[in-house]
Amino acid sequence: MANNSTPSTPPPAAPETPASGKGRPTPPRREREAANKRPLVPNDRKEAARQNRAKLAQSREKARIGLANGDERYLPARDKGPQRRFVRDWVDARFSVGELFLPLMVVLIIATFIPSYEVQVYAMLTMYVFIALMILDVVLLGFLVRRKVAAKFGADRVEKGLRWYAAMRALQFRRLRLPKPQVRRGQYPV
Repeated sequence: MANNSTPSTPPPAAPETPASGKGRPTPPRREREAANKRPLVPNDRKEAARQNRAKLAQSREKARIGLANGDERYLPARDKGPQRRFVRDWVDARFSVGELFLPLMVVLIIATFIPSYEVQVYAMLTMYVFIALMILDVVLLGFLVRRKVAAKFGADRVEKGLRWYAAMRALQFRRLRLPKPQVRRGQYPV
C-alpha cells in the first residue's frame, strides 16, 4: 500500500525546446531591397577603374610570382601534381642538348649567309646532326623519366603525357622555364 502522506516526486519537467528562428524579426521588404541596392556606376568612374586596374595588377603579380616559384595554387593544369613536379625537378637537374638549340641555330643561320658553298653545306649538316642529337636526347629522357616515375609512384599510377612534358621542358632555356627550376644541376629528386 502506498503512503499518501509523503509527497510524491515532482513530475519531470517538460524538455526545453530549443529556440526556433534566427533570434530577430524578419526585416521588411523595403529594408531588404534598400540594403541590396548598389549604384550601377560609381560616383567617380575614373577612380573606380584605377582601383580595379590596381587590384587586377596586384592579383596578376601574385599569380606570376606563385607560378615562378612553383606554388601549386598558381600552376596551370598541365603543371600540377606530384608527378609533374618530379619530372620538372628531374629535367632541371640534368643538362639537355636542346638547351643549346637556339644559340646554335642563330650561329648556323649566320653561317648560311657566308658566300662560301662549303661553309653553307657544313652549317646545314651541323644543323641536321644537332637535331638528330636533340631527338635522341629527348627520347632517352622520356624513357628515363617514365622509368623513374614508375619506380617512385608505381607503374600503374603513371600519368599520361609525362614524356612529352619532359621533352618540352628539356628543349627550353633553363632560365626561361616556367615554373622556374627549383633544383640545381645534378640535384636529382629522390
